[in-house]
Amino acid sequence: MDSDRIFLDQFNDHFEKINDELDRTLSTHVPLIESIGSHSLLGEGKRLRPLLFVLACRLCGYQGKDAYRFSTIFEYIHTASLLHDDVIDNGHIRRKKPSVNHVWGNSAAVLSGDFLYSKSFSLAVDCKNLEFLKVLTDTTTKMAEGQVLELVHTHNWNISKDEYMEIIRSKTAVLISAACACGAIISGAEKRTVDQLAQFGFNCGVAFQLMDDLLDYTSSQNAFGKPVGKDLKEGKITLPLIYTLPSIEEAEIERLEDLFKNQRADEEDYRRLINLVRNNGVVDRIRSEAQVYVDEAARFLDPFPTCSVKGNLMDLNSYIVKRSF
Repeated sequence: MDSDRIFLDQFNDHFEKINDELDRTLSTHVPLIESIGSHSLLGEGKRLRPLLFVLACRLCGYQGKDAYRFSTIFEYIHTASLLHDDVIDNGHIRRKKPSVNHVWGNSAAVLSGDFLYSKSFSLAVDCKNLEFLKVLTDTTTKMAEGQVLELVHTHNWNISKDEYMEIIRSKTAVLISAACACGAIISGAEKRTVDQLAQFGFNCGVAFQLMDDLLDYTSSQNAFGKPVGKDLKEGKITLPLIYTLPSIEEAEIERLEDLFKNQRADEEDYRRLINLVRNNGVVDRIRSEAQVYVDEAARFLDPFPTCSVKGNLMDLNSYIVKRSF
């Protein structure tokens, strides 16, 4: 945790400016929305997506004054998806705080998520760039498809790795890809450059979600900001469990599947599965797979000249497989 903070401290100037813009652009005459927005946005979020947007702008020589303002688009979309996620999953903890649905109820959480989606597109219109808007609309459509796919596979203990990968590409990787691509687009970069940064972000995003799902089994709630084993309790069968199940006898899998599907599993059942993941070689296997995506992401930065911003992007990319939260 301390090493994470030390690494991220180098971006504090960016984070402060992003947070200032989040606070400023959230303005609404509805007090409840402001309360929920402050609770969900102005806290422990990593700000990875807006930071990547700002760095992509700088890498591509953006000359405008609105990089930080437009970066909030990606945090709004991300936070809106989390608000909706927590309603679907009945989540109680988010970013080390009680979730919005737990404090204000499901209806307020859904409507506030809708507001944030609308706010993000209202800001995007100010870019006056059709390509920028097209990337955002395609991205949010794909994210919604990923959300539905995840819902379809809830409690599906037979989910394949390919099906799991399609979910994380749609739910996570596309938004990180969009943040990088849009930074290039708003800078007037040529299509090849936009595509390179989009691919950098996409591979970075896949690695990020692989590690996020692994940390759900290996981190602590204090570090991770949400309960460990949260995915398992919500019926989400992610790659750590997909890789672990073949090592468990069929009769035991059927017993556990019945317990979890019918919400009769106790804490000992959760601990047993979590320990199986931790002690079955799965941790190193997934770290290695995430590293492959990190290496692929780095390859798409090769054409860019050496500079401090490129170094920042390379460092963030490498950090993904080393982080503890």
